[in-house]
Amino acid sequence: MRVAICGCGIGGLAAAIFGQRSGFDVTLFDQFEVPEPIGSGLTIQPVGLAILAQLGAAKTALAKGAKGFQMLGHEAANGRVVLDVSYGERGGEFFGLGIHRSSLFEAMLEVARAEGVAITAQHRVVSTEANDQGRFVHFANGASVGPFDLVIDTSGANSAISPLVSKALPYGAIWGTVDWPEECLLPYDRLQQRYCRASSMVGVMPIGTLPNETTLKAALFWSLRRDQIDSWQATPIEQWRDQATALWPELKPFTDQISAHSQMTPAVYSHGSLSKPYGDRIVFIGDAAHRASPQLGQGANMALLDAAALMQCLNLYPLEQALPNYMKSRRRHVNIYQALSWAFTPMYQSDSRLLPVLRDYILAPLSRMPPAQAMLRSLVKGTLVKSIRGLPPL
Repeated sequence: MRVAICGCGIGGLAAAIFGQRSGFDVTLFDQFEVPEPIGSGLTIQPVGLAILAQLGAAKTALAKGAKGFQMLGHEAANGRVVLDVSYGERGGEFFGLGIHRSSLFEAMLEVARAEGVAITAQHRVVSTEANDQGRFVHFANGASVGPFDLVIDTSGANSAISPLVSKALPYGAIWGTVDWPEECLLPYDRLQQRYCRASSMVGVMPIGTLPNETTLKAALFWSLRRDQIDSWQATPIEQWRDQATALWPELKPFTDQISAHSQMTPAVYSHGSLSKPYGDRIVFIGDAAHRASPQLGQGANMALLDAAALMQCLNLYPLEQALPNYMKSRRRHVNIYQALSWAFTPMYQSDSRLLPVLRDYILAPLSRMPPAQAMLRSLVKGTLVKSIRGLPPL
């Protein structure tokens, strides 16, 4: 089977590695001159770590990332705990791995190169078309390649070929990577956040070290309405630092490292899913197939699960049966997490005054009581429902 993979991100690399091992003729196309990641820190949950282990990238990722055993959030005004999710015993088997995208990318790229995956750089995909011979891929530089038996779109939320029309979310964020201060009293095994109702949120997440570095890093993020990003960039950076430390004074050693707007990258989010994530010799995985707020920390994990399920189906079934079975294997997990993301996000990022009250005084106390505590833990770990249904283990 001749396979074209569009996008050298987490999902694209995973699909390429699995496909190469399956004996497919795989070519991975990337828009950059040298393949590289976009973004700051993310969390790989236990379901995602299991896929990284199958790929052979888990050992390197674990060495570069930071194990997080708790997610903790407080209301800034009164110090009330409104989010408290523990993976289990500290130092135990279950944790979320905070890691910078570049470190995860390098861990997976190392495996892909060892497997002999062919990566074609400087080829930004703009369209595809199918005929009796197969599917052809067209690029921004005017070139075309094909025919392929299958095209896999892993080019993310900005995909030029995905038919997904998603709904823009009102709130996004600004992200930056900073050093973990030596004098910091915050624990390095915990993601922490502070909220002012749902309209302001600041957080810090340990993410280990960058490639070829040993300095411990953190991802710093600040919630922001998408229609305020331009005005934020036009405001003196000192004003934002004062606002952030007023919300959370202990954050000053982190925010003091931000001296220019360029150190923080704006991110906007959208929500939506393809009801049918495949077509004639084409299939969509990751953000090209389903997009959501990052509140549940599942984006990268979803892409890894999609890649694993798709390649397992391609190994088990002829192509015309593999794509429908891929959809069935992932549909329940994707739908439930999409629905929960849609429900929970406004409690942490919105202009509502009622939802934060519901969050703080009803949902937060309930979340620390059984059985809700165990359900919330499973939700974050990605194991609330079976992630890949109807398929044998890889």
